[in-house]
Amino acid sequence: MTFSELDPRSLTALGLEGALEAAGHTRATSDTLSGLSAHPDSRVRALVARHPNTPPEILGTLAAGFPRDVLDNPGLPLIRLARPSFLSMFPPEGVIALLGVPDASNWVLDGAARHEDFGVRTALAGRVGLSAERVASLGADAGWQVREAVAKRPELPATLVRQLAADDDYDVRKAVAVRPDLPPDTLRELVKDPHGLVRSSVARRLDLPLDCLLTLTLDSDPDVLATLARRMDLPGNVRAWLASHEEPLVRAAALQAWRVPAPWLGRAALDADPDVRAALARRPDPTPETLTALSNDESEGVRRALLERNDLPEAAIVSLLRSPEQDIRLHIASAEGLSDAVLNTLLTDSDPSIRTLLTVRPDIGATRLARLAADDNAEVRRAVAYAEAPGADVLTGLAADPNAGVRRAAALHAQLPAALLPALARDPDGGVRMMIAGRADLPDELRTQLQADPDPSVRLDAGGN
Repeated sequence: MTFSELDPRSLTALGLEGALEAAGHTRATSDTLSGLSAHPDSRVRALVARHPNTPPEILGTLAAGFPRDVLDNPGLPLIRLARPSFLSMFPPEGVIALLGVPDASNWVLDGAARHEDFGVRTALAGRVGLSAERVASLGADAGWQVREAVAKRPELPATLVRQLAADDDYDVRKAVAVRPDLPPDTLRELVKDPHGLVRSSVARRLDLPLDCLLTLTLDSDPDVLATLARRMDLPGNVRAWLASHEEPLVRAAALQAWRVPAPWLGRAALDADPDVRAALARRPDPTPETLTALSNDESEGVRRALLERNDLPEAAIVSLLRSPEQDIRLHIASAEGLSDAVLNTLLTDSDPSIRTLLTVRPDIGATRLARLAADDNAEVRRAVAYAEAPGADVLTGLAADPNAGVRRAAALHAQLPAALLPALARDPDGGVRMMIAGRADLPDELRTQLQADPDPSVRLDAGGN
């Protein structure tokens, strides 16, 4: 049977070599190529993408994964002649992939410009090297996403910049507002833009003239004022006014400057809004007394803001350990460099998971580990049995623990005193005896004893039948 006679329904019976040969054969039919276009091997699909007999709709499905192969297909000139707008039947992701080929021909750009999907035209608007005529056309596209992409292009004529600055859509104007080549008159128009997000974009500009800055201080939108308050080049009197603004968002933003007067910090500590107090908690210059006061704050957000610091005084850390949120206390319990006072406070935490976490700390110390070995919670005691060096006395107590899980963990410990092995080998719990049976240091007489254990798992671990 020749490849021109292949039944598409039998293509699944072809091996990889057969599929490669069929996809590359000059007489492969469109039906055969259509069937092979879904082959799991990318080499087969790439051959289909390059084959002149592949139907246009199949080329569209392959373009996303094989754009170069589709563009190199020798059948494209005939397809374009017969169906000039054939790219319109390509799925958007396929056309976008073709646009990603650096040397894509003008006919691809023309087809993308006429494509009904705005995502295709948006991708075209962001392409490098477009002609001025094409950019101007895309700047008047019906899709705002397309016009926004044009507004983000690095080089635009001033006339087009002014046109886009007056666009009906605020996202387009917002993209214009951050352009470095914005004409001064256009910048002053955007300072008075009806949408707050556009004015906020203007407020971020590093080259904002003083008159524009002062105009923005009269803005009624708290987001615009907060953006302005974060600037490092504000006049002192402007920052002072923003720091006492009625909107908490603005007051919090004013605290994010590098340097603020000390009285502002004291006022922020007493601010009624938790966002302002949280902003204070993140600053590098609060006094230890202020940090300690914030650690007792009623707002969870303020206390969480303190966790971002690595310079908290001990009194603040101890205060945070009284937080009702478990994860705040867990965060502290896992931190490095905790003082004895903090570790001792953690020993009394009501949450057993926090006390369990303490058992793996390298700085927990023998005395505190012994306290944890006598904990009311069996999981905490078991965690002690897994500690690297709990000590012979602690292991002796754990080996006699009323909880079988604790005894099992103790039976596994490499530093378990040898004198405890006989008692554990007679433990009523089969799991404990199984842990002992698997020890490499088990004396021969105990191994022989366990090889006759009534539990088959114990016998197996001891090397018996």
